[in-house]
Amino acid sequence: MKILLINDYGTPTGGAELQMLSLREGLASRGHDVRLFSSDVISVVGEPLLADYTCFGTNSRLQAVSQTFNISAYRKLRQIMQEFRPDVVHVRMFMWQMSPLILPLLKKVPCLYQTAVYKAICPLGTKTLPDGSPCQQKMGTACLKQGCLTPQSWITYMTQAKLWQQWRQAFDLVVALSYRMKAKLEAEGIKPVKVVYNGVPERPSRPDLSDPPTVAYAGRLVKEKGIDVLLKAFAQIQNTIPQIRLLIAGQGPEHNNLRSLASKLGIDHNLIWLGHISRSQLEDKFNSAWVQVIPSLWEEPFGNVTTEAMIRGTAVIASAVGAQPEIVEDRKTGFLVPPNDVDALAKALLNLLLNQSLAEEMGQLGRLRAQTYFSEDCRTETFIEIYQNLYSAYHGIENFIS
Repeated sequence: MKILLINDYGTPTGGAELQMLSLREGLASRGHDVRLFSSDVISVVGEPLLADYTCFGTNSRLQAVSQTFNISAYRKLRQIMQEFRPDVVHVRMFMWQMSPLILPLLKKVPCLYQTAVYKAICPLGTKTLPDGSPCQQKMGTACLKQGCLTPQSWITYMTQAKLWQQWRQAFDLVVALSYRMKAKLEAEGIKPVKVVYNGVPERPSRPDLSDPPTVAYAGRLVKEKGIDVLLKAFAQIQNTIPQIRLLIAGQGPEHNNLRSLASKLGIDHNLIWLGHISRSQLEDKFNSAWVQVIPSLWEEPFGNVTTEAMIRGTAVIASAVGAQPEIVEDRKTGFLVPPNDVDALAKALLNLLLNQSLAEEMGQLGRLRAQTYFSEDCRTETFIEIYQNLYSAYHGIENFIS
């Protein structure tokens, strides 16, 4: 089968990009002819651009215009469609670099849209208000009234949204990353929606746990991730377990504020700030973690860091929001706690850090769950079935043999 993957970025950086790159590898290993089309933006300096085809992209102020009217993406895709002639097109992250102008080119081929964020129903992709609370209103004037957008950006984003609404029927199917995400999309008229979880790469189980009891966090240092809640909970238990340490991997605009908070809480001597490190470096550092915490405040569509911790064999404590309750089995593979609840998080941390055997047991049960339900192989095989069904339905045939 000839399969065209489309994603705004083609570097091995964010979760959506890594998923598309591993999907391309999985499909190719099964004998499919698969190509990736992305913008030429290098989102992290030094990271390679791994797409087969590229178009213009930018992270400058021009992005506000190009994500609405990217003529380069339209022209390049038209060329690809004529020369490669894919059987199926799989679009993941778009409308950050590539614009809705590409959609009319997809009307004559089986096509799915796997939305990694809430871009289909929210111009910022988060469906979250500036104060961090969930947005319950439909995209439109509310985005301006609630302060999510400036008057200037509102015009651009609403133009993009209008084009998206006009041409969204180019997609035969929408794929969500979780059932929670599916419900939010369907509530705003996005149908039909199928759920396919992200795939996590297999790796050896971590070594047996040893002292000191170690907590880990990985992700961007932004407010919606709830890292301040983790720091406050860590401060509560430090006197009970003086030797504990906390590893924080990631970078972002809240770095300085979080460093200041750690100092005020008197825990900075127990923290190790790793910054942005490679995946292999992160896994090496996190092999010692007794528990990995995902303290998110917003409803993330999925949780790659959660399944990555589980496949390692690390117990997880996660906020009970978004897809986390679908990934974590509460009190079996870890604990689910209310978001922004310092006391509940501190209690869950003590349960694991004072009981090494429980941390070991939960970690191994989590590894088994990740291998069973969230593997890359499971994800790839599911998409192959979807592609075949789309192709068969589009061409009016009962079966399509790859």
